[in-house]
Amino acid sequence: MATDMKIMFVTNNMNKVIEANEIVKSFGIELIPIDVKKIEIQSDSLREIAIYAAKHAYEVIRKPVVVEDSGLFIDALNGFPGPYSSYVYRTIGLKGILKLMEGVRNRNARFIAIVALAISDSEIYVFEGITEGYIANEIRGDKGFGYDPIFIPSNHSKTFAEMDRSEKNMYSHRGKAFRALGEWVYANRDRLIFSQ
Repeated sequence: MATDMKIMFVTNNMNKVIEANEIVKSFGIELIPIDVKKIEIQSDSLREIAIYAAKHAYEVIRKPVVVEDSGLFIDALNGFPGPYSSYVYRTIGLKGILKLMEGVRNRNARFIAIVALAISDSEIYVFEGITEGYIANEIRGDKGFGYDPIFIPSNHSKTFAEMDRSEKNMYSHRGKAFRALGEWVYANRDRLIFSQ
């Protein structure tokens, strides 16, 4: 399907852009990365963070815009790092998380992605993707990014970093959230005005 709907995507993470575009292209959508400062409020809710950021971005560019926020929630750490995943990754990294998990038997975790689409000042649509899984005992794989080398989705033996992009997209939280966005945009394309 030709991409006839272009939507701005507030991110400077090109890995996210590549993954998301691989998913939404089948719905005739292309996500265009845009360098607008993403305003992240302090909140325990990914949903609140994404909605606020999308609303702010729309106020700046006045065009339909997408924001994605995701987090890794580890049961044994009471949901940590959750909404603070990016900061924790930058400060203690994968080795720090594995150190916190030393000797911990319950390794259950989930990745959650929230995609917020703002199409006006008051119209913001939210799409969620959740992937259950567990934390590996060691860093494995050289594909993907972020926490991919230590997260194994349920019913699989490979970490996300051991999967190629198309395999990861079938199971990932981001894949689920952007697929839901794509389905919604495609179903509503006749009433939406996107950059052509």
